[in-house]
Amino acid sequence: MSSTVNESRVALVLGGSGGIGEAVVDRLAKDGYAVAVHYAGNVARAEAIVTRVTNQGAQAIAIGGDVADEAEMTAAFDATAEAFGGVDVVVNTAGIMLLSPIATLDLADLDRLHRINIRGTFVVSQLAANRLRAGGAIINFSTTVTKTSFPSYGAYAASKAAVEAITLILARELRGKDITVNAVAPGPTATPLFLDGKDEATIATISKTAPLERLGEPEDIAETVAFLAGPARWVNGQVIYVNGGLA
Repeated sequence: MSSTVNESRVALVLGGSGGIGEAVVDRLAKDGYAVAVHYAGNVARAEAIVTRVTNQGAQAIAIGGDVADEAEMTAAFDATAEAFGGVDVVVNTAGIMLLSPIATLDLADLDRLHRINIRGTFVVSQLAANRLRAGGAIINFSTTVTKTSFPSYGAYAASKAAVEAITLILARELRGKDITVNAVAPGPTATPLFLDGKDEATIATISKTAPLERLGEPEDIAETVAFLAGPARWVNGQVIYVNGGLA
């Protein structure tokens, strides 16, 4: 793992060892970012990603931590700044999806969704608001289900609606700091988080719902993140739906 300080832009990707997170790491590394690859538990996967992108000439480190724990996330920001000189972009792809009809949802699952998806986003956004350099970008993750309202997604969609509220308000609160704050809201995307527990027939049906008649790929989402992270300086306080026209 490299820890060389350079003058390039620096990105901290929360959930960087996950499906969309890994694609974001790859895309930003190709754009010349130094990248901190965050993981919650799978250190081996994060380190493998770091090895791969550093072998391709990028700078990267792996950083663990619980996104809902402010001390651990402070340490993650500190480690990123120590390695690369500062932090310019924070991409928070970390999150969980637990599905159940509202009438039968285990309230312990509601608490888990709240802790990781809402508190985690709040903790990371709060730190980013205070730590990013001018010209920076905060990119949170919502979901298209806040619009499509699929059954069984009630608690998950509610947690992501909270993410949208945090994002849009923070964008206004950072007036004058030259930091953009946006959210990306993917539709059905071919990641383990989405595919787990679904049979082939269900996946085939869902893949036809968008006008482009396929599931999204992690790389599709990463393209939008890269746009918001760098050139999209006039896009601020928005939720960008990346779903092939589903909603």
